[in-house]
Amino acid sequence: MQEKNERRSNEERTHATRAALMGAARRLFVEKGYADTATPEIVAAAAVTRGALYHHFADKQDLFRAVVRQEFAAVAAEIEARSKAARSAREALVSGGIAYIEAMQVPGRVRIMLLDGPAVLGRAEIDRIDAETSEGSLRTGLEEAIGKGEIAPLPVGALTSLLSAMFDRAALDVAQGADARDHLAVFEAVFTSLGK
Repeated sequence: MQEKNERRSNEERTHATRAALMGAARRLFVEKGYADTATPEIVAAAAVTRGALYHHFADKQDLFRAVVRQEFAAVAAEIEARSKAARSAREALVSGGIAYIEAMQVPGRVRIMLLDGPAVLGRAEIDRIDAETSEGSLRTGLEEAIGKGEIAPLPVGALTSLLSAMFDRAALDVAQGADARDHLAVFEAVFTSLGK
């Protein structure tokens, strides 16, 4: 029994330390950017030792990768939650687009996911993280809409890539002050135009 309690206690400490490091790192990455954030600042903000940082993450880039993945997963969860109530695959795609724009308005997300992420980790790694978290749901939604005859039977890979780029560009524009409603109206029109 004591061993089980010790294991849980160790797991809880591990989880708490990782969460503290990732939370502190996210705040600093948003405030200062990746390049201007130093690991001593992160450990000080997280109230842990430098050794704890390197116990949980190989280096600052590995910690950043974990923060990026967490952001992509959070956006994917928001899209999934919004899309569940849709009455059709096409409606789920529109709802997902709305959810994406809203999710990307969380302070710092655009910088972490769309600006610093590709610059630090490279486009290929960001694409891999995206595919593992959020782009996969877009592709699945498109496949379902095509399969049900709700949108034209277009090459799914190309369609997924182009729509994903459209969503990212909209998020960047909205972050710079563009009206989200304008972009959402375009999303709706695009999905309508894809109909058969």
